[in-house]
Amino acid sequence: MSKTNNTSSGFTHEKVETNNFLMIVLILLVVAIGGLVEIVPLFFQKSTTEPVDGLKPYTALQLAGRDIYQREGCYNCHSQMIRPFRAETLRYGHYSVAGEFVYDHPFQWGSKRTGPDLHRVGGRYSDEWHRIHLNDPRDVVPESNMPAYPWLEKNLVNAAVMPAHMRALRKVGVPYTDEEIAGAVQEVEGKTEMDAMIAYLQSLGHQLK
Repeated sequence: MSKTNNTSSGFTHEKVETNNFLMIVLILLVVAIGGLVEIVPLFFQKSTTEPVDGLKPYTALQLAGRDIYQREGCYNCHSQMIRPFRAETLRYGHYSVAGEFVYDHPFQWGSKRTGPDLHRVGGRYSDEWHRIHLNDPRDVVPESNMPAYPWLEKNLVNAAVMPAHMRALRKVGVPYTDEEIAGAVQEVEGKTEMDAMIAYLQSLGHQLK
């Protein structure tokens, strides 16, 4: 009797296990549902959608530096995620929280650490230290295998693109004012990419201590 029922049901373990297409579809369906169950609630949690106290959008110069940071692939070697483990917080400081990155599009979290995490690097070193380090890392860290970036000292920031960039970010929730956007070109005009990169690095990690 049970054999007849299994055969007539039309949807048995045997049918799933012997039909590759059906198996793939069902696996994708299960993974999609599981992913949505984990991800969707995060869009409604205050801790992941609202900025931490004191968080401000990047200035035009800092934003230009962030663009250069991404262009040069710095995220390939440097994470900006401090994990909530004792060894991590002893070395880097307070662990990273989502509220610190609500204005970052995209955020720079990751797990790759050929070099140290940079989330709390702001204010640890002087501007001159960063300038020397970017021109030739081995001048300040002899064992470093980081490449040098001397062209940053020569290239000027493209100031003309900054207002459009800031307006685009405002559309996705970054609270730039009309005055900040209007003053972006003047703030960045004549600055080198080195100046911008240093401004960005010095802005990192001041919200939580």
